Amino acid sequence: MTLRNRQFLLAQRPIGAATRETFNFVETPVTEPGSGQILVENLYLSLDPAMRGWMNEGKSYIPPVALGEVMRALGVGKVIASQHPDFAVGDHVNGALGVQDYFLGEPRGFHKVDPSRAPLPLYLSALGMTGMTAYFALLDVGQPKAGETVVISGAAGAVGSIAGQIAKLKGCRVVGIAGGAEKCRFLVDQLGFDGAIDYKAEDLHSALKRECPQGVDVYFDNVGGDILDAVLTRINLKARVVICGAISQYNAKQAVKGPANYLSLLVNRARMEGMVVMDYAPRFGEAAAEIGNWLASGKLKSKEDIVEGLESFPETLGKLFSGENFGKLVLKVR
Repeated sequence: MTLRNRQFLLAQRPIGAATRETFNFVETPVTEPGSGQILVENLYLSLDPAMRGWMNEGKSYIPPVALGEVMRALGVGKVIASQHPDFAVGDHVNGALGVQDYFLGEPRGFHKVDPSRAPLPLYLSALGMTGMTAYFALLDVGQPKAGETVVISGAAGAVGSIAGQIAKLKGCRVVGIAGGAEKCRFLVDQLGFDGAIDYKAEDLHSALKRECPQGVDVYFDNVGGDILDAVLTRINLKARVVICGAISQYNAKQAVKGPANYLSLLVNRARMEGMVVMDYAPRFGEAAAEIGNWLASGKLKSKEDIVEGLESFPETLGKLFSGENFGKLVLKVR
């Protein structure tokens, strides 16, 4: 083969935000797959806040990316050569493809996707790990009931926007917290949220009183930090707090800031529980079927923020932490 593979390799473990210097950008020749392997032309890569955690050394729910390894990323692509009985040339697949032009290896955890049924980026958003996370974190961990008030932080982001819409479909009053007037308008006007709070422009405590006069029954947290603290002051008896992410803390150079108002959990006999989506892998088909039906019927909307060019990866990843992205951040490889 004469193909060349551009790759971003993890060069150092960042302190604070990841930058271009965090990675080595290299180019290597592409070889043929061996027995049990496939060669995939990567088309779209999912950029997620969790990627920042994967760069850190230490115990987590998944091993860190090793120094010198291709940066881990989920993606969708097309099989262009195969020595695996379950994958044929021309198949489109979803899996851990890495930040590179081509994936070569055993397709562990890969599954086929059908571009005739949905656009490929959708398999990284509502029909991908994003949708699975929103679905199970809200319904299994948050356990919302019709008529309850659900508050979502990072509500205009990939997971938050889907979780909020599912809460509405389940009959809840939904309030989203997002940064900027445009995002807040989108939540209410386009996604059907009952209210929105612009954390960049208004006092959180006052806004929570305004939007949640009856308190908060389920808090779906993607942010952590001060926003988590503020919502804890408004939770109701037997409230459920879902810790899905803490993007405000991922680039912190000091120790992670824990919730100062955690005693509210005690006073209100509330529950705070973390969620990792891979725990629900055996049930992904169940969620995909229901989300697919909601999408097809127009009851659920998915917004993708697609940036083109593999070479832009470090700067595009940074959009997640500056709040620049709007919806699910996807990198189009070429």
